[in-house]
Amino acid sequence: MSRTPRVIFAILFLGVIVSSNAAAQTREKLEAKTISLGIVAEAHQQEIEEHFRDFVHYVVEGRVVIAPTLSELAKLLEQGKVDFYMDSPYPTYVVNFVHGAGKLLLRRWQRGKAEYRSLIFTKKDSGINHLEDLRGKIIVFEDPESSSGHFMPKFFLLRNGFKLSEKGGLEANVSPSEIGYIFARSQEKLVAMVLAKQAAAGAFSDDDYARLDEKRKSDISILAQTELVPRHLVSIRKDMAPALAARLGEVLIAMHEDDQGRRILQKTGDTTKFDVLPEGEEGMRRRLLETFYSAERK
Repeated sequence: MSRTPRVIFAILFLGVIVSSNAAAQTREKLEAKTISLGIVAEAHQQEIEEHFRDFVHYVVEGRVVIAPTLSELAKLLEQGKVDFYMDSPYPTYVVNFVHGAGKLLLRRWQRGKAEYRSLIFTKKDSGINHLEDLRGKIIVFEDPESSSGHFMPKFFLLRNGFKLSEKGGLEANVSPSEIGYIFARSQEKLVAMVLAKQAAAGAFSDDDYARLDEKRKSDISILAQTELVPRHLVSIRKDMAPALAARLGEVLIAMHEDDQGRRILQKTGDTTKFDVLPEGEEGMRRRLLETFYSAERK
């Protein structure tokens, strides 16, 4: 789905860890002398800060720091000013593996799902039956910042040998050897453009498809689906002390186990829970590299 404004958040820990009263069976919290929640956002900064305030206060007490770009977030991690952040697969790939500034820690579930994939689709009576039929035509992606609505389907096509070229609009010329693409800027507009045959195909997440009404689902034909990837990931700075990383993971993993934690998770991007990486940090690292890195080399 669209990520505008895109939100990436990180929390700085410059202190020590203490636990609450276990006999009262309350959650254990992290405490620090100076704690900041970092958010990558160019607009709506006050609203974003307020939206994530309860989440930050559940884990730690802190303040909000705005970072304008992923590269700025990476610098904060490298400088030891940011200890962890959470984001979807492609931004995580950029910060952790392009900039080399982070290390994977946990997986974040949203709306009851741990993972998702992108679907490349067309209108059933469009005459397009295979990905090869898209050559010389235009596909619509959702938003430039979207993992599932842009990066995942684009890199999937690149890995399968297609050449892609961004175009200025639906009327742009597309050579027979390439697939042109434009951005709809919303999922609703994207679907409408494909169903009206203004564009040959579109791409969105399997969640987006599931939310369509039955009439629109019946008008859609799925041409391909990408690999499954985590909906969101939690990453830490690479030099974080192992004890602190382990304690942070424990607090987040336990968050859904009490009523207050569940309420706050739901308010925080409809988060269900956090859990350990099923294939471990190295296995998840390989998945992200296979999904994004190999395609960029072409």
